[in-house]
Amino acid sequence: MTALDLNFVQKNFPALGHGQVYLDNAGGSQVARQVADRLTEYLFTANVQLGASYAASATAGKMVDEGRRALMTLMNAARPEEIVMGATTTQLFDQLSRALVQTWQPGDEVIVTNFDHEANIGPWRKLAAQGIVTREWKMPQGASLPDLDDLAALITDKTRLVAVTHTSNIYGTINPIRQIADLVHAAGALLCVDGVAYAPHRAVDVQALGADFYGFSIYKTYGPHFATLYGRYDHLLAAGNINHRFFTAAKVPQKLEPGNASYELAYSCIGVVDYLEALANAHGINSTGRAAVEAAFALIAAHEQVLSQRLLDYLASRPDVTIIGDPSADMDRRVPTISFVVDGLSSASLVEAVDPTGIGIRFGDFYSRELVDSLGLPNADGVIRVSAVHYNTVEEMDALIARLEELRSGEAAE
Repeated sequence: MTALDLNFVQKNFPALGHGQVYLDNAGGSQVARQVADRLTEYLFTANVQLGASYAASATAGKMVDEGRRALMTLMNAARPEEIVMGATTTQLFDQLSRALVQTWQPGDEVIVTNFDHEANIGPWRKLAAQGIVTREWKMPQGASLPDLDDLAALITDKTRLVAVTHTSNIYGTINPIRQIADLVHAAGALLCVDGVAYAPHRAVDVQALGADFYGFSIYKTYGPHFATLYGRYDHLLAAGNINHRFFTAAKVPQKLEPGNASYELAYSCIGVVDYLEALANAHGINSTGRAAVEAAFALIAAHEQVLSQRLLDYLASRPDVTIIGDPSADMDRRVPTISFVVDGLSSASLVEAVDPTGIGIRFGDFYSRELVDSLGLPNADGVIRVSAVHYNTVEEMDALIARLEELRSGEAAE
């Protein structure tokens, strides 16, 4: 595998190189230059309302459609109508739940987990007010992968949907979504996948995964503060309308986009694909579109495995550190979102002692509160989380490790 050209990568992220090391990327990545270029292009070209007969409005409509098609490419959806756009993944899952429940009956069941971000738990639990029963799929104690037999035992003939994460934002472990989808579909139910912690690191392929719904945040995937939700077309067609009362059932996906998604942010999503194409081409891969997306993420995955290995090897060498999740750096098993705790030390105090070095890491439960609560940690302030992406370097990991060693030996911060 060709080594990632970090000089090329970092030149495409103007925020880098100003004294801040970004190792809190699971909370939000830096933005690729191409995204900002697309954003200003829209604002300075066709910043008008869609749907009018005059030329600028027609141009604006085409540009927003191009943004939707870029998201289709990122997820390998079958058609642009399968792409719902909105502000955040949390918001989009809430909108989806309100649309789907219109076709369900009191007593129908939804399965959520205790290892997801709250975005893919809370909206489904709220449906209890409409008579929907929630069942919980729990992570086995001490495990970092869920047990599919436990899921099978929860599914009944009333199960309408299973909600699960592709990758835990605490463990960084990649869940076997295709196997889960096959199990869920065999029972006649639907699968809703939270891909927020996966999409910055690997090429999402909703068709190969067999997901019925799949959402993630573009602002954690090198783009603007925006989000997207894939829904298989026939499922979106069958879902209820949460937009204006006069929208027809066939008005997909707009019936799930109340008030319209941001036009300029939609168009700027093309910049994420622009960047991935440029990354592939800079490494001798002369392709565009989906092929370039897959090639770029293959380069990204290989580099990120090196970053994971560096930090995990160090943490595993310390008897006072507990790695939360799989200690393997294997890119087929995890992404470089790494959580840990240190014996006798609060997570907050360690993170705050790292802050003066200019290295940004984080502590807490990261809205995966049920998972963190289930761990029985000795401190109440959650885990320490280091979340890298491909623009991070081995040197940055080494700088973090050096600071952790200073704190271990009791040296004061400069």
